[in-house]
Amino acid sequence: MAESSTKTVVFVHGAWMTPECWDSLRKPFEAAGYTVHAPTWPYLDQGTAAELRANPPAGFGGLGIGPIVDHYQSFIEKLPEKPLIIGHSFGGLYVQMLLDRGLGAAGIGISPGPVGGVIPGPISLAAALPVIARVGGWMRPYTLSREGFAKNFANTVSPEMQAAAYDKLVVPTPGMIFYQAAGSIGTWVNPKRRTQPLLIMAAEHDRTVTPYVSKASYNVQKHSDAKTDFKFFPGRSHFLIAEPGWEGVGDYALNWAQGL
Repeated sequence: MAESSTKTVVFVHGAWMTPECWDSLRKPFEAAGYTVHAPTWPYLDQGTAAELRANPPAGFGGLGIGPIVDHYQSFIEKLPEKPLIIGHSFGGLYVQMLLDRGLGAAGIGISPGPVGGVIPGPISLAAALPVIARVGGWMRPYTLSREGFAKNFANTVSPEMQAAAYDKLVVPTPGMIFYQAAGSIGTWVNPKRRTQPLLIMAAEHDRTVTPYVSKASYNVQKHSDAKTDFKFFPGRSHFLIAEPGWEGVGDYALNWAQGL
């Protein structure tokens, strides 16, 4: 596909993260001459991570998946060329939804949230339970605790790195998106409609989006006639985009994109 030769990348972060989570992974693309963008979700441009944790924006808890994807669609449509879209966690789900809308030259979903019809599985559901089990949780923001971040998000890195990453990167997330993802509400895609290449990555020790969930999304997407690939990274957690060894993830993504 000619459009896959793009030199523009849009990074889409996931729940609980700021765009700074891409500070490492963007480096190999910038070094290779790509123009890199990492826009944030609606509401999350209103302060630092610490400020947002202390005072979540009003109305943020009820923000749904559709408006977030619309937000990225509006950004992408203003770019001078179709970009490679790379997303992590919920951002990986959004990448697949954006491709389904005909946007982008290609996409990479890194430990992506489940597309419609994929059952998250007990480990992923257990990680989401603190968000979902709250009274009226679908309209309330939720901030991942330090313990939860260490246990389910960055469980393969040192306590020192966990603490530093939490302080810099962790922000509240809308409760609504977890209800939608768990119930396959507004998250369906039609692989037969997708014409852009897609790579899905999984991490061995991921307790938020387990390898089972990532592979299940791949099994949905492989019904497309377009190029669809899967890559498994041993020894990594859900934080594979920034934890030690991120270079292997970044280099693989870059080489895949350059090979299209």
